Amino acid sequence: MQFRQLGPFKVSAVSLGCMNICHAYGAPIPQDQAERLLLSAFELGVNHFDTAAIYGFGVSETIVGRTFARHRDKIVLASKGGMAGVDVSGDGKLVRVIDGRPEALRKNVEDSLRRLQTDVIDLYYLHRWDKKVPVEDSVGEMSRMVERGYVRTLGLSEASAITLRRAHKVHPITALQTEYSLWTRNPEIAVLQACRELGVAFVAFSPVARGFLSSSPPDVGALDAKDIRRTMPRFQPDNWAANLKLLPDYQALAQQAGCTPAQLAIAWLLHKAPHLIALPGTSSLAHLQEDLAAAEVRLSQAVMDKADALINQHTVTGLRYSAQSESEVDTETFPAGAA
Repeated sequence: MQFRQLGPFKVSAVSLGCMNICHAYGAPIPQDQAERLLLSAFELGVNHFDTAAIYGFGVSETIVGRTFARHRDKIVLASKGGMAGVDVSGDGKLVRVIDGRPEALRKNVEDSLRRLQTDVIDLYYLHRWDKKVPVEDSVGEMSRMVERGYVRTLGLSEASAITLRRAHKVHPITALQTEYSLWTRNPEIAVLQACRELGVAFVAFSPVARGFLSSSPPDVGALDAKDIRRTMPRFQPDNWAANLKLLPDYQALAQQAGCTPAQLAIAWLLHKAPHLIALPGTSSLAHLQEDLAAAEVRLSQAVMDKADALINQHTVTGLRYSAQSESEVDTETFPAGAA
């Protein structure tokens, strides 16, 4: 496994996002299976695990905390606050709420520390910038978490270059995390350059394009009713049919490069810049092994250029998020007509 710098930490170049084990892509896998998956990743060289309060309304953090209680000093543990499950109506039913107020963030981190069974979180992200609250206020409260010893370093998720620069003036930002892959190029507009200038690591989630850049892309007609891809424009029938036409040439390129399509997608990211860390997520041991092996794939410039040309914002059909989800993030977007 390659290792890359994440602030003061050296982490596996291919790390593991822990959303899939309980959240967003259909029915969660059994918790004992999730624990085995996490331990397998650890045994295969992963030392950076990324979770969040919102994943399964705390279930992911609970599983991660239980699994790594005995290995806490051997891993870099990342979690996120500012978006969590809240009992709004008082009936015990949790709903997703974005809340960047200092008092909400204090509660989020205290809850996360308890679920993660740890005294300190290595990297704590503002999961979404709550646009009703100045980012300086949210990050200011997070900086006090550092002072109190609750967290070691701070990050932002789905934030723009402008917001990153504002936050960085309040407290050094160690990492910015957002979606980045061949089919989601938004970070190339401004954020990657801002991270490079500020010395901020960029953590790329969904590097395999939510399963699209693989040997067996999902059957969108068979997705679970709660699968978040059902609301994403690129997975709508007409757009999906257009996007599938891109795959044969891409899969052939992967074969030419001597790797699988998923490995090509992850290796492409790692070849882009040394401050990038790939963060795939999976509930499958076979996919985990495949993803981690991408760290050893070497790509020629010709393969990089061909991949760039095949899958990009001009060739992909459909926007990244629905209008509602897009309103909740702060990432730069391409002009109309580009994905």
